[in-house]
Amino acid sequence: MPKLVTIYGGSGFVGRYIARRMAQQGWRVRVAVRRPHEAGFVRPYGDVGQVEPVFCNIRDDASVRAVLKGADAVVNCVGTFDIRGKNNFDAIQDKGAERIARLAAEEGVAQMVQISAIGADKESASVYAQTKAKGEEAVLSHMPDAVILRPSVIFGAEDAFFNRFAAMTRLGPILPVVGADTKFQPVYVDNVAEAAQKALLGQVDPGIYELGGPDVDTFRELMQQMLDVIHRRRLILNIPFWAAKVMATVMEGVQIVTLGLFTPQITRDQVRSLRRDNVVSDDAKGLADLGITPVAMEAVLPDYLWRFRSGGQYDTIKRSARNLRT
Repeated sequence: MPKLVTIYGGSGFVGRYIARRMAQQGWRVRVAVRRPHEAGFVRPYGDVGQVEPVFCNIRDDASVRAVLKGADAVVNCVGTFDIRGKNNFDAIQDKGAERIARLAAEEGVAQMVQISAIGADKESASVYAQTKAKGEEAVLSHMPDAVILRPSVIFGAEDAFFNRFAAMTRLGPILPVVGADTKFQPVYVDNVAEAAQKALLGQVDPGIYELGGPDVDTFRELMQQMLDVIHRRRLILNIPFWAAKVMATVMEGVQIVTLGLFTPQITRDQVRSLRRDNVVSDDAKGLADLGITPVAMEAVLPDYLWRFRSGGQYDTIKRSARNLRT
């Protein structure tokens, strides 16, 4: 019987890449999500019945245990940017991670991979970073041989980073950013998935690994690279932290008044996070220790950001035609 892995959040950005890789390894893959009817796209990752989306609410013990039954390994990819509501930072990133690890240990699951984030720190000013760190601690208390992966900002076709800002360039000549001088070390999503795969196959030592790509750039430099790829000129406007905090406070207030119908473009917690560089620590284990060669942004961004060019898929042809006329 092929081995079985349960991936919580397996239809999300990172989870789907891990699901695909584990299916290619011949494993059965159980994709645990809140809305399995929206996760049918994962089924073709394997043979008929090999990859199966199932319902799970990680805030409930019985739900988490049910999808763990018979699993040889588990991956927790679930995260949130919600500071309020039932699926807030504490419920998902701390208590949710603890619940998965505790029940995995009780069910005798051999291996666990926890997807965390660079900057996870219980002493951080950011609640997001605090709960990521608490989740890591809880996982290791129940599954001491777990592998914790801390990626920097992740890029790939379905990302919410470059896609978001590329879409914003359609709105006008100014591209506003908060923390233009903050440094990032973007990592390709499939490199993160490969790291998880190696951990699930028992090919790496337990512990914490910080994952970053080959380049370290400021937020402003990343936006300029994105603009170069989509062939657009925009003024990159840095919003000071104090101004961003005021904006975030107002937007969060509107969210409360509208009972959650309005989603803030930025929160005060995100502003606090952006004050710190998001790069691999000098003394951290990383992709090299996992035997993985990181993929550079320039090798991937054009493959999915072309749709934000003014001419879309025909942009290169149109630019060539203009050159011929001149």
